Amino acid sequence: MEHAGLLARLRRAALSAGLVFACLGIGGLAGNAAAQGDAPATAKVKIDNGTCLGCHDGTKGKLEVPTAAGKPRALSPVDQQKFEKGVHSQMECVACHADIKDNAEKNNAHQKDAQPLAKVDCASCHQELWEQTVKRGRADDRPRLKAVATNIENYKKSFHARPNPDDKTKPNATCSQCHDTHSFNVPVNKSSTENTQWRLGISERCGSCHSEQLDTYKESVHGKENAKRMLADAATCSDCHFAHKVANTSSEPFKLTVTAQCGNCHGKQFDAYKDTFHGAANTLGYGYTAKCYDCHGSHDIVRVKDPASKVHPDNRLETCGSCHNAKKGLAPVSKGFVSFQPHAEPGNFTRYPEVTAASWGMSGLLIGTFAFFWLHTILWFYREWKDRRERGGGPVHVRVDEVPVALQAKQFQRFTRTWRIAHFTFALSVMVLAITGMPLFYPEVPWAHAVMNFFGGPKVTGLIHRCAATVFASIFFWHLFYVVIKLGRQWRTWKVFGPYSMVPNLKDLQDCIGMFKWFLGQGPRPKIDRWGYWEKFDYWAPFWGVTIIGVSGLIMWMPSFAGQFLPGWVFNVATIFHSEEAFLAVVFLFTVHFFNNHFRPDKFPVDVVMFTGSMPLDEFKKEHPLEYQRLLQSGELEKHLVEPPSKLQMKLSRLLGFTLILIGLTILTLVAIGFFSTGGPSLPAGVVV
Repeated sequence: MEHAGLLARLRRAALSAGLVFACLGIGGLAGNAAAQGDAPATAKVKIDNGTCLGCHDGTKGKLEVPTAAGKPRALSPVDQQKFEKGVHSQMECVACHADIKDNAEKNNAHQKDAQPLAKVDCASCHQELWEQTVKRGRADDRPRLKAVATNIENYKKSFHARPNPDDKTKPNATCSQCHDTHSFNVPVNKSSTENTQWRLGISERCGSCHSEQLDTYKESVHGKENAKRMLADAATCSDCHFAHKVANTSSEPFKLTVTAQCGNCHGKQFDAYKDTFHGAANTLGYGYTAKCYDCHGSHDIVRVKDPASKVHPDNRLETCGSCHNAKKGLAPVSKGFVSFQPHAEPGNFTRYPEVTAASWGMSGLLIGTFAFFWLHTILWFYREWKDRRERGGGPVHVRVDEVPVALQAKQFQRFTRTWRIAHFTFALSVMVLAITGMPLFYPEVPWAHAVMNFFGGPKVTGLIHRCAATVFASIFFWHLFYVVIKLGRQWRTWKVFGPYSMVPNLKDLQDCIGMFKWFLGQGPRPKIDRWGYWEKFDYWAPFWGVTIIGVSGLIMWMPSFAGQFLPGWVFNVATIFHSEEAFLAVVFLFTVHFFNNHFRPDKFPVDVVMFTGSMPLDEFKKEHPLEYQRLLQSGELEKHLVEPPSKLQMKLSRLLGFTLILIGLTILTLVAIGFFSTGGPSLPAGVVV
């Protein structure tokens, strides 16, 4: 009998798929299951809806039912007109209230000695209907029903489904507390007047339990906007807290998702927030950084120009100080925080002129640098590849007959051990800086979260990043000190534009023009001296790079100190400079620099001169013919010759070279994935803490 009763309930429930959406707030599922062949015709019952509504329409006086506590509970009347317009209108009352049989049976709810009725379980009924749909292989035909089943699972995990602290036998909230199942009908058309009126009532329904929050909400910009315009365009409770996934607001999942809910309405502000350190950490899955509600409030949000706003200029220091304080291990806020723009939009010159100018300037630098050197790289590759093909493959072999036979097996020492160690350390620090910084550039791509987790989260990764930056800067300043000392000793003989100087000169311009002519077959390859113009560019690029990245990094590293002297917009500009210059450095090094030194047809697959310090004489003569001739004619060539590296040294040098190249190309690949996934380098506009 119990099985038959359940089957009857399922058959009646299937007559109206609207039942599914009524109880869970989905709405609009028409009662056409029978027409679609999902269930047979309804079985006959002894009590029809007319009989039920004849008593429960509110005109027969007060109706009560017994409860487990012994105190009768008054029943709310059912408005027949509203019921007939609701999604349950095709349902039989007894399909849900299965305990009601007829008036003649003993222990029936209508008898004086009746036992309390079993609570109607909306979720179980809908879930059973979905399970039957799946068993019949109709799941793909009922996507909205699947959504209901998903909502059921979400509700079971939600804060509302947890046991009530005052009565552990009851959940915090049930379906019927939010939805009037007798008249419920969510308008499907979201642009309709009916849907607007339904949305406008959400806050009141939630406020029946959360009265204090409702009172605060009504005074907020969201509540006032809805009350004033009656368009329901502003946020309601379910927009921020969801309808069936209501979570504890102090839980990590809620913290990670609520800001995205704000972004559904405030798209530009949300995009700008994601470009801050706060937003990037949130996107990566770490909930300890500031969210929208930390700065703007939650139920009490008011417009920024309102003196009561937490982000009003008069209140910003206090608001920022709630997180930036000694208790939380952060330096206290300073006056620069007041004018910082957490939602600055590069491109909106009228409102953010400094940020827009910085963005345009760095974009121009990137475009100009890459346009020139990528064209240079493509043409150089084409020319060397063409020459190799014409001579039948293999590199060019230059004879060094002018050198005594006994010396021809030796190599020319181009870099000392000190410079090789400095190069290796410099390269390693750049790679660590890139791999620890790039996740904040592209927090939405899958690899960013994996990398951040590998290093132990944003805090540990930030520490590693700053340690690598310290090593990077130390090598740079050591080099400056070395150069100054050397110039001090050789100031009388040193020539600013001499062949051994790294200062660009007229010959570099001539060599550059000559190389392009050679690329295009319009002239011979120019003869290069000690340094090529591309090598001088590689040398000077870190000077502006370290200046831009270093100064901007220090500003973000010590925001409270910098904020005592600098306006807030400097932080926005600093982060643009830092991110764009870092992007330029990474892409340039692992494309142009790698090509010039390793990937050219005459160098491929790896050049080990920076690891061994020396190069064969024939290669030296080919790559730097002017220096070779000058040393040969002056008789100084022999002083620069050393024994060739051993086989073990060559193997280790190649292994080291391939390892660094592999790491560099891996970083380049990750950056490329991030770039093409997001449409460009992210511009973090927040202070790194």
